Parts: sequence; structure tokens; C-alpha cells
Amino acid sequence: MMKNKIGMRIPPHFGTKGLEYTAKWAKENGIGVLDLPYLDEDVQNILSDHGLEAGSIDGKGAVGGTALLGEDEEKRAQAVIALKNQFQEISTLGGKVIFMCLVPEDSLQPVSRSLEIWKQTFPEVVRLAEEHDLYIALEGWPGPAPLFPTLGATPEVLRYMFKEIPSNHFGINYDPSHLVRLGIDPLKFLEEFGSKVLYCHGKDTLLLQQEQYDSGHLPSVFGAKYDFSEGPWRYTIPGEGEVDWRKTAAKLEQLGYTGPVSIELEDHNYWGSLAKEQEGIKTAKDYLKTIFQEEKTGGIANVNH
Repeated sequence: MMKNKIGMRIPPHFGTKGLEYTAKWAKENGIGVLDLPYLDEDVQNILSDHGLEAGSIDGKGAVGGTALLGEDEEKRAQAVIALKNQFQEISTLGGKVIFMCLVPEDSLQPVSRSLEIWKQTFPEVVRLAEEHDLYIALEGWPGPAPLFPTLGATPEVLRYMFKEIPSNHFGINYDPSHLVRLGIDPLKFLEEFGSKVLYCHGKDTLLLQQEQYDSGHLPSVFGAKYDFSEGPWRYTIPGEGEVDWRKTAAKLEQLGYTGPVSIELEDHNYWGSLAKEQEGIKTAKDYLKTIFQEEKTGGIANVNH
């Protein structure tokens, strides 16, 4: 059986308590890895004090509304410089995985135009990752309606991107919840893109039958009934949605993925207070540990591809 550490992104109420509190709670509750908005020496010291590892680290200016995909050439250049400086610091501190969600500043910008700009800016970003032995993991959240403009949310676009930049340092943050809501088979996705999986989120999606009948695959006209939903579906913790996690674990093991499975808490039932966030993380962790045995040693990224 696979032996993957269970990690977590930091939900908002945990965030207000600070990293020291979050790290202590995580260690006491069987979480071995924290995903981070940034990594510096102070953060690294807190993790070390509590026996935790740094998971993915958000790319500076590259998580939603990024200037990397904007029309302003000067802002694009400055965005690359900011990442260069961040990469240098992260590499020095031993970080490995850079989390990026490539949404253009203009959410109405067509994906085709974003890809034209991406071809101009991103080769240098990947070159810098290679230089510093870091790994860029694309998040598959499709972005806001109506155009869902995030780059890398679908197999069609990922094929194009990996053909243009076929680097081992450029890959995927595997989050099956986004694939389920888009109607993309998450296991077939692993068959095609498994060699590009650099990180993995523990998150699920529940398809809502009545709401699907009401609005099909379109967002609800009158608003969703739940947080983290557009109407016909809602995000959940692992084990409460459609994903077959046992088959997912078996496929990841076959692919040689040895990194964490990191809980991204976005679930209506476990939201709105610190107590609910704690309950959601613990419930998700307990379930994932029935699927993925926690390993006491080992690296963060699946970097052998």
C-alpha cells in the first residue's frame, strides 16, 4: 500500500490564528505537511520546531489574477522577476513544489489569447524553476464564470502546454474535484497525465441530482444553495463525493507518486468557524489515512519522472 503523508492547505480561520498555532494543531492531529502562502526562514523554523514539512508554496503573483498573462509587458516582466527572487529563497530553504493557478487579470480574456501570452512569459519561469531545482504544479480550478479562463484546467489545454514546454519541472497539482465538476474522468486523466503529477490535493465533488436537472452543467441562475458550488455540484472533503479514492490511490502508486495528499478544505458542511474547519480537516484526514498510509520519511515531490 502507498505510504503518503497527509497534508493541508491553511483555511481562513486557521490563518487568523497564525502559523505557530496551525503548525502545533497540525502535528497534534496527524498532519505532517503544510502548504504555504510563502516560505521564508521564520516559517521554516516554525515547521522544524513542530516536525512538519513544507508542502506546496504559492507562486508569488501566480495564484489567480496573475500579471504573467496580462497585456502589459512591463508588468509581465516584473512578475517574472518576483518569481525569480522567490525561487532563489525557496530553493535555499529546501522547498520543492511551487503551486500556480494561472488565471489572467482580465477574467474575460479568452484562453486562446492567454496561451499566446503564456508562450512569451512562461518558458523563462520554467527555466528558473529548473535552475533552482523547483517544480511548478498547475492547479486545475477552471476559474470564474462565464469564460472559466484558468490555463491548464482541461486535457485539451494541458496537452498543448506540455508540448510547448516539455520540462520535468513543469507539471500538475492533481485535484480530482475540479475534474469531476467539469465532467472529466479523473482516472482517465491520470492515465494520460500521470507522469506530470507533482502534487496532489485531497478534495472531492458531490454531483447534485436535482440541481443538475434544474440547470444542467451551467451555473444556477438564482445562485447556489451551498458554499463552494455553482449549483449542480459542490466541493466536499474526500469520501463525501464522487471520487473513487481507492482506485485513485492504486493509480498514483502505480505511477510512483510519493508526495503528500494535501487536504484543501472547501466544504459547506465544514466552513464558517475554526471549530468547523478543525472538524473538516480531521474527518478528511481520518478518511484519507484509510486509503493512504502515512509515511514517516520521504520527500515532498514526485520528482522522478
